Order: sequence, then structure tokens, then C-alpha cells
Amino acid sequence: MSSTLHNKQANDKPKTLIGVGLRHSHYTEALQNAASHSHEVDFVEVHAENFFAEGGASKAIIQDIAQAYPLSIHGTSLGLGSSSRVPKSILQKFTNLVQLTKPMLVSEHLCFNRARVQGNLVHSGDLLPIPYNQQSLKNIVSHIQEVQDNIQRPLLIENLSAYIHAAQLNASTQDDMSEFEFLLEMCSSAGCGLLLDLNNLIINALNKKTNNPVEVLKQDLLQLPPEIVGEIHLAGYTDNASQTNDFIIDDHGAEVSAQCWDLYEFAIQRFKNTPTLVEWDTQIPEWSVLLGEAKKAKVIADGSERRDP
Repeated sequence: MSSTLHNKQANDKPKTLIGVGLRHSHYTEALQNAASHSHEVDFVEVHAENFFAEGGASKAIIQDIAQAYPLSIHGTSLGLGSSSRVPKSILQKFTNLVQLTKPMLVSEHLCFNRARVQGNLVHSGDLLPIPYNQQSLKNIVSHIQEVQDNIQRPLLIENLSAYIHAAQLNASTQDDMSEFEFLLEMCSSAGCGLLLDLNNLIINALNKKTNNPVEVLKQDLLQLPPEIVGEIHLAGYTDNASQTNDFIIDDHGAEVSAQCWDLYEFAIQRFKNTPTLVEWDTQIPEWSVLLGEAKKAKVIADGSERRDP
């Protein structure tokens, strides 16, 4: 093979796309960067519910964002693990947003957020864990497929950080498979993909007092076939365990943790060229600080690509 042909093939190889979660305080700078052709990230992700309004400023803003950047839509309201179906009004708004923006990725969470209490449907206002059993699997697969039928594309489902087990909410509910076994069965049965949140895995391991959590999680990730992972999330957390009964809270309120960077180096080698997003949702920093975190992810991803044979 000539060196010219070899270099062309190397240059044609797909690169890992690096994005950031775009929040309200950064809209102006992000759009100004795009207008000046100084894109410093490959894509941005927004929370779907912030753009459910059918008209007005929010619709104009999301259209501007979608024109300026490749877009990822990340839902928090569908509650696909709830026993009740997704309310038609929420599903329609979610579908309308996907059809309007034509995003590169669409995702939701492995959780429930609605339940009937004394005959009334109540929304928890939080992402609550579901049991890893066959009944729960059948339920969420049905709801994922309903959403996918509406949006006419596959969903990515994000693994959850959880501070309680489902059995603590309902004593009659028990797990009969591990988290990773459940994720595999869910993706296979529903035809969906996985949004692999490394920070959530780390927080769960730390809250369980797991020894050498990153090394344990690296072994866990070997259970996942590379083809099912469609996006990776990176984030940090505020180490406030002493104020929260020894629990670390998944607040996305700090720079990406050292443990998360360590796990990402392993993950991006296994799940090559997977779009990667940095989240920062509380104590939001300057836009330049967020871009700095994205640049760190790019350095790691680029290093992984250079190590490929």
C-alpha cells in the first residue's frame, strides 16, 4: 500500500464527535460562536421539555440552535419505566420536537416517574429506579417501542443513577437480573440503543462503597457489545456525602471527575467513535470552562483513535 493511500484512509476514518449540554445561560455565546464559524464542539444536547411550547421564543431558539449545530434531544419526562403509558400530550410534544429539529440523536432515561396513588396519576418530579425483572422489562420495552413508532427512529436509553433500590419502594418487587443484563435484554427486545452515562455508573458504585470502582466498572463494560452504545455522557459531581447521609448526589455540578476521565479512556477504546457529551447542569460555569472540558474529552478520544491499528 502506498503511503499516500494509507494516509488518505487514515484521514477518512470517522472521528469521535464531542459535544456539550447546552443550557439557557450559554445560548447566546453558543449561537455567536456558530455565526462566526468558530464551532468549538461538534454537537450540542438540549433537554426536550425546555422546548415543548408550540410557538414563541422557545420555538425560535430551538430552530436557531438546530441550524447552528448538529443536535441531540434528551428527554426527561417520558418515564418509560412507569406502569402507565406515556401521556398522549407529552408524547405528541416530544414527537413534534423531534420532527421539527431532526436531531442526530434522541434519548431518554431508564426510569419511572408516574404512578397511581389512591386512583390519581401522580408525577414524581424525579427519575426513579425500576426493578430489573421480566415484568419491568416487558413494560419498558412496550413503551420504548411506542415512542419509536411515533418518532420513526430508535431511542437511546440512559442508565440511571439511583439512591434507592426498587425493592425499597415496593417490598414485593425484586430484581432477577443485573443492571447490565437488563440493559442488554432491553436493547435487544426494543430495538433501541444505549446512552452510556459513565458518571451515573461511578456514582452508583461509590454509593455502594465498591472497592476500586473504576476497575470494577471496566470489567462490567466488557459485557456490553460495542454496537449498542450510541452515545456516552461524562459529568462531575459535588462530593457532599457528609451532608447527605453518605450519599453522593448526581448533581452535574462540577468538572468531570478524575474517575470519569479514567473510565472514559477505557470506554472510548471499547466503544470506538461513539459521540461523547459533557454535562454540567448546576453551578453552571462560563462557556469557556465547559468548552475546556470538551477539549479534554477530544484529547482522550483522539488518543484512542491514534492507538487503533
